[in-house]
Amino acid sequence: MSIKVIAKDLYQAKKEVERLEKELAQCPPENREEIEAQLAKAKAEVERLRQALEGVKEPPKYRKLPR
Repeated sequence: MSIKVIAKDLYQAKKEVERLEKELAQCPPENREEIEAQLAKAKAEVERLRQALEGVKEPPKYRKLPR
């Protein structure tokens, strides 16, 4: 995956988390559990993408030249 694709997916996942947080704040108590589950999955996806993006950006240690 390219950095651009990962960054785009991360942006979309963050927007989904924001949307779910707003929805959770306004939802009736009977729908709260379902939205909380969706929010947890969305937050996990954001974290997974963030880690992937950081991993892609970080050059391998064997390519770093000593100074």
